[in-house]
Amino acid sequence: MCGIVGIVGEGEIALHLVQGIGRLECRGYDSCGLATLNSLGIEVRKDVGTLAEVACRHALASAHGRAGIAHTRWATHGGVSQENAHPHLSCDRSFAVVHNGIISNYQSLREELRSRGNHFFFSETDTEVFAHLVEEIYRSGNSVEQAFVNALHRLEGTFAIAMISTHDPNRVYCAREKSPLILGLGSNTTFVASDVNATVYPKSRDPRGRGVCRAIP
Repeated sequence: MCGIVGIVGEGEIALHLVQGIGRLECRGYDSCGLATLNSLGIEVRKDVGTLAEVACRHALASAHGRAGIAHTRWATHGGVSQENAHPHLSCDRSFAVVHNGIISNYQSLREELRSRGNHFFFSETDTEVFAHLVEEIYRSGNSVEQAFVNALHRLEGTFAIAMISTHDPNRVYCAREKSPLILGLGSNTTFVASDVNATVYPKSRDPRGRGVCRAIP
């Protein structure tokens, strides 16, 4: 089982993403990473190793952004490599995805997307196909939410997914199908995680509550 965390807040959230996946690491993961949304787009930092090793090697906590997702991986589809570590990006780098579970029909979806000639895959994972699938549907004129929902309808298996997009930078999109996924609502910070332990976060002094997490049942 993999661990996923997503946060939307008013301040820098990379440190809290790292702390969140740190609380999930006891399961014995082989790689980890995070993606944050900032003025440059989606920034991804990920690698093979323990969280302490990767956090030091790639300065995970110094990534900038007020919305982001993070992941600790226990390899199922594809070997242990930096390419197979999460998060995964769409071709145009406008969508980033983390995932826990199994997308059982990912091979047929991958072949379908590849046959169109405008998608290139950089990993062996089942997760990456979802980022490309959302990108493909979004290109057809759908909103980010509709592209996310339509892509979910194409999946088979059991899974929990969290996604960020440059096209909707103030949200983390999430959904589950028979896999654990928990929402945490703070005064100005919103969380999604595969385990409640990952959602521990300092109390906010700001009552306005601007973070939005769009959960798709």
